[in-house]
Amino acid sequence: MKPTQDDLLVFDYIYPDEIVCGVDEAGRGPLAGPVFAAAVILDPARPIVGLRDSKKLTAERRELLATQIKECALAWSIAECSEDEIDTLNILQASMLAMRRAVDGLAMLPTLALIDGNRCPIMAVRAEAIIKGDDKVQAISAASILAKTARDAALVVLHQQYPVYAFDQHKGYPTLLHMERLRLHGVSPVHRKSYAPVRALLALAPAVVLR
Repeated sequence: MKPTQDDLLVFDYIYPDEIVCGVDEAGRGPLAGPVFAAAVILDPARPIVGLRDSKKLTAERRELLATQIKECALAWSIAECSEDEIDTLNILQASMLAMRRAVDGLAMLPTLALIDGNRCPIMAVRAEAIIKGDDKVQAISAASILAKTARDAALVVLHQQYPVYAFDQHKGYPTLLHMERLRLHGVSPVHRKSYAPVRALLALAPAVVLR
């Protein structure tokens, strides 16, 4: 398949003597559910057309690319931090921990981790932060796609457990629908109780927590 102009917007940093993994997270903003992270070591011999920031792709395209990434990458890993860990550590530190877990879970040991954003988790592998890396470095784009699709799938499972919140529609983000359901049904065990909107609701009605 010939790359399109959009595909050409994604470029790679060249590290000829390194085994590079791209790392990204998904789910820092939602009020519910875990935060996910992924790490990917791409295979130069098996290029994947269309990699870019997962937020710029349709859900269908993300799923197709996630399948390709898992089939073609030299190594990939997905990890998460729970709602309790987020509430205990704060979302920044939980995101860093999820990314470290993702890198630690790789079947192949990288020599360099390229992290989307402006800071790196503390880990054994040498790391470099790249702002907007999910649309600049293909390995980070791939990690972005795996983290996003894994988290979306997890929120569908949470919807099955707590259907009144419509997690399958808003994926835990603070949409009008989500806030309405929160006010109607109270706080569930998978809501992030350290987040201001959830904390405020608990302050008003601390006994209204689903089990």
